[in-house]
Amino acid sequence: MSPATHRCTCGATLEYKQDMTKEVDGLYPTWKCRDCGTPVPGTVAERIRHQHPS
Repeated sequence: MSPATHRCTCGATLEYKQDMTKEVDGLYPTWKCRDCGTPVPGTVAERIRHQHPS
């Protein structure tokens, strides 16, 4: 499987869990860009959070 990345609206490239912040509001956590706080789509966030830097 190829590495997952996400380009945020602020221009940041999200590749690892450290690039996002986790918010627990209800039943499921919401992942947001660490730089600007924009929500990251759930399926992309799940793939990114399981990646580890080489």
